Amino acid sequence: MIDGPYFVLTVLGVLGTGLVAGVFCAFSTFVMPGLAALPPAQGVAAMRAVNVAAVRPAFMAVFLGSAVLCAVIAVVTFVLWPDGGAVELLVGSALFLVGSFGVTVVANVPRNEALGRLEPGAAEAAAYWSSYVREWTAWNHVRAVASAAAALAYVLALT
Repeated sequence: MIDGPYFVLTVLGVLGTGLVAGVFCAFSTFVMPGLAALPPAQGVAAMRAVNVAAVRPAFMAVFLGSAVLCAVIAVVTFVLWPDGGAVELLVGSALFLVGSFGVTVVANVPRNEALGRLEPGAAEAAAYWSSYVREWTAWNHVRAVASAAAALAYVLALT
């Protein structure tokens, strides 16, 4: 059984990855469909505002903090290799670091940056909007599932 400071790290891992999963789930289930229902100029403007708000300390502390915590859990697991839960801890860390953080860096952020370079009312933005919503949301589904699976793996490590 995991105990002491290692237990605390794992519980924090559950909370962090679970919170991120909730944010991504909200975007996949109602935020993006709501934005997609707007006229393109309004959807582009709203998403650009969301992207600016997302990089403020409140979300970044949870998202980046969870990534750092998952990396720490992975390193500590390799070094200490606890009697129970080691595989679950490594799987949880990998799921979040690759499926959530990694996908964010290689799939969602580049799309956000491309959207940020467009003027909301321009024909170019309107043309890009439908593919942006479709592709960004598909990758966001991956992030949501990976984050939730990471939280589940950490919970299983605690049992």
